[in-house]
Amino acid sequence: MRKPAANIAAMAAVGGWLVSPGFAQTSEHQFSDAGKAAMSRQLADSVEHGHTPGVVALIVGRDGVLYEGTAGSLDAARKVAMPANAIFAIASMTKPVTSVAAMMLVEQGKLKLDDPVSKYLSGFDNLRVITQFHEMDASYETRPAIRPMTIRHLLTHTSGIGYGFSNPIEHRLTEVTKKPEWELPLLSDPGEKWIYGPSTNVLGMIVEKLTGQTLEDYFQQRIFKPLGMVDTSYAVAGDKQARVAAVQRRVNGSLQGLPPRPIPSTPTGPFRGDGGLYSTVEDYGKFMRMLLKGGRVGKVRILNESTVKTMSENNIGPVFVELQPDADKLLTKPFPLGAGRDKFGLGFEIAADDPHSAGFRSPGSLSWAGIFNTEFWIDPVKHIGGVQMMQILPFYDAGALRTLRGFEELVYRNLR
Repeated sequence: MRKPAANIAAMAAVGGWLVSPGFAQTSEHQFSDAGKAAMSRQLADSVEHGHTPGVVALIVGRDGVLYEGTAGSLDAARKVAMPANAIFAIASMTKPVTSVAAMMLVEQGKLKLDDPVSKYLSGFDNLRVITQFHEMDASYETRPAIRPMTIRHLLTHTSGIGYGFSNPIEHRLTEVTKKPEWELPLLSDPGEKWIYGPSTNVLGMIVEKLTGQTLEDYFQQRIFKPLGMVDTSYAVAGDKQARVAAVQRRVNGSLQGLPPRPIPSTPTGPFRGDGGLYSTVEDYGKFMRMLLKGGRVGKVRILNESTVKTMSENNIGPVFVELQPDADKLLTKPFPLGAGRDKFGLGFEIAADDPHSAGFRSPGSLSWAGIFNTEFWIDPVKHIGGVQMMQILPFYDAGALRTLRGFEELVYRNLR
């Protein structure tokens, strides 16, 4: 039986710690009571200092939950304390789920990493790349792409498709043409450059076409239900909507509530492979544990171990993850951490061996995030995964980053 939200938040506020009843504690790693208390104090301090209005954090090992803590408010306007089972819009943390779904199809022989996208979707042959762009009238010149766009390019964000919120050219073109980014000419040749964009949305279209199911149905049947992810969906049932965290935006240094967003109570398509899921830290912790354990949890196997290994390796060759600009400053700051050093696997950023990151996640760790400042990492060296969920705009807000990195540093300082 769950404890009431107020009791849960109170435990975290006094430096307590929480362990989900769904998991046994692992003996592989552990935190002392003092370490757990320090991590909980850091979360509470982040709220007190105005870095975040509310946060839930979870650390898992391969065998279960090591730490779970909360601080602050689910909804500051209604003065509702943050519960451990708060539901968050995880946005681009949908992408790793879609990537896993695609790799399941690779294992089934229905998809190959180096297949051209045009084999599955119309409109992706005869691709063209922008060579000159004129900001004033959004006119441009193009040339033919030097190679086809492949499934691997979609999984690694090297397709040449960018997002309008983080790329000035795409921002202007989507504004003028009203077309989605994947219907516009490419920003670079496939395979030549790392550009963050809706590649995983295109991948989701392919998953739906090959399975004959919607992403919601396929994810529920093949990933969420087998892993026990009971609160993850493209919708939030009416009796769960009181647990959805409110979104705030930092304006002139202060956090301000945004008008409530309509949340679907039943899944209604179209579903995007690059965003749209709602989830909890407990649910996402189960997804991370599956990857930590080489594709399985208990008797449930989602992927083969060799597939997880392939997803965790550099799949962009000499290319590096590049810093993405803030074309829409209301939505994002420049991102991500590790830009200029990190590589990318199949659905995940891969941390480089960087002396400036000593004391944080290990080199080779996998990670990604969502635009409302939900973040996760999976450390295959220390055999732990961490996820921290907030609902703040813009993405990479300085306060949200301080909350994440301060917590992560304490995790490694106290890991035994």
